[in-house]
Amino acid sequence: MKSIRKPLTYDFNGHVAFVTGAGNGIGEAAARAFAAAGAAVGVVDQDAAAAGRVVSEIEATGQKALTVECDVTDEIQVKHAVNATVEAFGRLDMAFNNAGIMLPPVDSAAEEADSFDRIVAVNLRGVWASMKYELQQMREQESGAIVNCSSLGGLVGGDGRATYHATKHGVIGQTKSVAIQYGPHNVRVNAVRPGTIATPMVDRMTAGGELDTDAVVKGVPLRRLGQAEEIAAAAVWLCSDAASFVTGAALPVDGGVTA
Repeated sequence: MKSIRKPLTYDFNGHVAFVTGAGNGIGEAAARAFAAAGAAVGVVDQDAAAAGRVVSEIEATGQKALTVECDVTDEIQVKHAVNATVEAFGRLDMAFNNAGIMLPPVDSAAEEADSFDRIVAVNLRGVWASMKYELQQMREQESGAIVNCSSLGGLVGGDGRATYHATKHGVIGQTKSVAIQYGPHNVRVNAVRPGTIATPMVDRMTAGGELDTDAVVKGVPLRRLGQAEEIAAAAVWLCSDAASFVTGAALPVDGGVTA
């Protein structure tokens, strides 16, 4: 694999971050990146053991982190997760709403309503609920930065994945709309649009025959899969003062695919 440049570093000492889907993959990389920059981190995942492992490893570096078990499809759990993070660390400065799922491809004429509802509940409702309670705290502070995880699927369609792509388009619509509304409160809201990233989810898709990574790489101008740390770096940048005049954006981090 081609070398990856070392990401820029930021000073988030005294700041607090909240990351959903942080038990593995992109979310884990983001939680570690925020912590490495000095932030205290609410590590949020429905798998408490996975979140706890990430927290233990962050704490071993001398940084502060909190395990928060939460299913983002449940609004009350999301409310409690945000509140627990604020209670533990005193404020909320940054949030990366990363939790998401992808189900196997299906003929749109045969998709079950339960599958549709599950994807929408995690990928779209989960972002809605997370922003709802993050915004309440950030509005009170009159400051904050939110990054939502969309996908290259937020711009293009995908054979057999109409519902997934619909949710990722929807995340961008949510992002732009909330950015407009909360700009006057000094709250910035952006999205990242990852391409195909080497994560446990992609490993499972490859093992199950859903994804041919060699074929994917041939369609990527940079000729490789992305790394979770590269998406984390984009999220950290969007939350930093280096991006202080950036809001309502949907940043592609896809190796040039959507170009």
